[in-house]
Amino acid sequence: MTTADPAGSSRDLPHPVREEIRLESVLHALSDPMRLRIVRELAAVGDELSCSHFDLPVTKSTTTHHFRVLRESGVIRQVYRGTAKMNALRGADLDALFPGFLDSVLAAIEGQGERLGEPRRTAG
Repeated sequence: MTTADPAGSSRDLPHPVREEIRLESVLHALSDPMRLRIVRELAAVGDELSCSHFDLPVTKSTTTHHFRVLRESGVIRQVYRGTAKMNALRGADLDALFPGFLDSVLAAIEGQGERLGEPRRTAG
């Protein structure tokens, strides 16, 4: 796995470059409800969010695992800003590789939530 900035610091996290992102890895990353929740929140906000923003009903180590799976699959980009680890959806990369895929997944998640009577997630 390569990074976009090979001359980066020791705090840089490994990310696949766009050409290395594989559909099966993205599908695996999105197959977990907690990871879908993270993606849904990032999409709703449309900007970077710190890891501490997410209030997931799992342990810290499990949360870290979920973020790592999303990062290593190419779904999100993580960068350190000071001591905060910031997360952003790699929407442009995913849309370039798999046109309409992310929008379809997000629409399906929203539809499923409505069908199951789950509260609607909004930015904020």
